[in-house]
Amino acid sequence: MLRGLDPPAKAEEIRAAALQYVRKVGALTSGPLLESAAVVEAVDRIADATDRLLTALAPRRRPPSTSPPGRRT
Repeated sequence: MLRGLDPPAKAEEIRAAALQYVRKVGALTSGPLLESAAVVEAVDRIADATDRLLTALAPRRRPPSTSPPGRRT
C-alpha cells in the first residue's frame, strides 16, 4: 500500500509498484524485455498515473497497518 504512508510514498516506491504491475500483467520475470522501450514507457505512464491518484485522494482515516517491506522512514 502506498496511500496513507507517513512520510508520503517516494517516487522510487511509486515506480517500483508500477514495475511490479507491468511485470505481473506482462508475465515478465527478468531479462532484456524488462528494459524494452514498451516496458519503460508503460512503467513511466503507470507511475505518473499513480502519483496523480495518490495526490488526488483524500487522506486515509487510518494509516496502513504495516509499512511496505523495505520501507525506510
